[in-house]
Amino acid sequence: MKTIIELFESSVAKYPDNIYLWEKRNGKYEGITYRETRNEVLRFAAGLLQLGLKKGDRVGLISEGRNAWIIGELGVLYAGGINVPLSVKLDAANELAFRLKHSGARMLMVSGNQAPKAEEIRGDLPSIERIIYFDGKPDKSPGDIDYHEVLKMGDELLRETPDRLTQIWQNIQPSDLANISYTSGTTADPKGIMLSHLNYAANTIQANTLTSIDSSWRTLAILPWDHSFAHTACLYCFMYNGASVASVEQGKTPLETLRNVPKNIKEFKPHIMMSVPALSKNFRKNIEGSIRAKGATTWKLFNFALKVAYLYNADGWNRGKGSRILLKPLLSLFDKILFTKIRDGFGGEMRFFIGGGALLDVELQRFFYAIGMPMCQGYGLSEASPVISSNSLANIKFGTSGKLVKYMELKIVDDKGNELPLGEKGEICIKGDNVMAGYWENPVATADTIRNGWLHTGDMGFMDPDGFLHVLGRFKSLLISSDGEKFSPEGIEEAFVDQSPYIDQVMLHNNQNPFTVGLVVPNATSLIRETEKHGLAKGSDEAVDFALKALQKEIDAYKKGGKFEGQFPERWLPTTIAVLPEAFTEDNALLNSTMKMVRGKINTYFSKELEYLYSPEAKNILNEMNRNAMKKWL
Repeated sequence: MKTIIELFESSVAKYPDNIYLWEKRNGKYEGITYRETRNEVLRFAAGLLQLGLKKGDRVGLISEGRNAWIIGELGVLYAGGINVPLSVKLDAANELAFRLKHSGARMLMVSGNQAPKAEEIRGDLPSIERIIYFDGKPDKSPGDIDYHEVLKMGDELLRETPDRLTQIWQNIQPSDLANISYTSGTTADPKGIMLSHLNYAANTIQANTLTSIDSSWRTLAILPWDHSFAHTACLYCFMYNGASVASVEQGKTPLETLRNVPKNIKEFKPHIMMSVPALSKNFRKNIEGSIRAKGATTWKLFNFALKVAYLYNADGWNRGKGSRILLKPLLSLFDKILFTKIRDGFGGEMRFFIGGGALLDVELQRFFYAIGMPMCQGYGLSEASPVISSNSLANIKFGTSGKLVKYMELKIVDDKGNELPLGEKGEICIKGDNVMAGYWENPVATADTIRNGWLHTGDMGFMDPDGFLHVLGRFKSLLISSDGEKFSPEGIEEAFVDQSPYIDQVMLHNNQNPFTVGLVVPNATSLIRETEKHGLAKGSDEAVDFALKALQKEIDAYKKGGKFEGQFPERWLPTTIAVLPEAFTEDNALLNSTMKMVRGKINTYFSKELEYLYSPEAKNILNEMNRNAMKKWL
């Protein structure tokens, strides 16, 4: 199978009566089968032809995950068009407008929640001839049309000239573009990643060489559907296997939708879910919060059970090996009285998570494996459609991004492009049918990224002797010391956040400076709890100084004599730290839509703090700047 059309047609033929899509309607989840989904896709594709869509035309799509999202995309593809999936987190005036103009989209599909964005910018988008409203629009302007009207127009074409559509979709070629998927554009204008039918079809088959999905399995798609990881690993991989995909119940606001996730998980009882570190950490916080609320005895028992599970599971691949087998009866008891109840909160059917989107720390992997819902961390990027590697239940090794997909080549190269021996770290490069066609209308960036057929990922990593890929971070994020040595800070930052209850976010900085410094966002809840435990009044000078000293101890734990001594080279640990007065968020543009730090913007936003960190006063954490910032948290 070399096109998305072939992939879908094959699944419809094999699993016509299996449910493909589930959506919450009238208070309960209702499903439509593969056959019914195909009928809707053909109706919508035919309607697009009636509206004048021609082969190669671009159609924007901005909507929360729902049936109409994938029916809309497939409809565009069957009609010979190119879908431009857009994040619901994009602002209208700048981000959304840029992508629609740059792609030259002729039409735009929008949900009710996203419709105001389309209204705001439509006057500045002369190329947009039609806006298709998934949830209708009472006061239509010229060019506006309801989703159901498009379906009715399609019915007319299918009655009168059905061969017109058939001839188009049966002649879609593997090299035809399916999507233009935009990068987040954290350092410059976003680039439009051109992904062909072959890219998606190949990567779907490649991903299936790592993990098998049973046709009876269900997933709740909690990640945005435009997200390349959710797009392939969820929508298309489940389609390929005849399995089911449910969307999250939509609220009137993003926060309301987010609050529906735990409820929907319990209702729908998924077997697998896709996650990213930010979500996984929230799941863990919620689990620990509910257990802590049951009292000190339950909390202590839970932590002891975790220690037993950690010992038994070891590094994943050697779970229960050797003398660890003696722990199995005790672990089985804890599983019965504790961990099973946690899994019930996820519907009771969860087999594992598939993790992607960023580096995932070892501690988080150990935690979810311990409670019986392994987090199988993977690695990929949109330019690779996106799956490159992943851990699986059969092959799991904590701290790695798993084994490579089949039907793809990988090499690690130095800064001159020379391939490095096994175990040496350098840039990760891949070659295969999943490598993008290039960047839309950007030949310079394309030539810089794809060289002699090899996709240069911009990520640092190495392969170990067991065939597991270790991803160390982005080259653009590297710290550079005054003598020119380079180091990735991401592993250190992840360790600080995940091994300290007092640190919520941290970014390290060293751009050819005498030493490394750190910008820290404290965990106010934990620090307030600790200061109150020591009888210190909330917000008092004593509480502020106590909290600052507690933060310093967390950093010092990685230095000589500390409990984490030797985890990282000491020269890359922060000599001074600044407590920040606010967190990195999407609202202040210091996190992108995939919850990754935008380092360049953070450097600018907190330039005064960074400058102060290289002053003599900053070497004492009890300085005026830190005290003022901490007062805002306590």
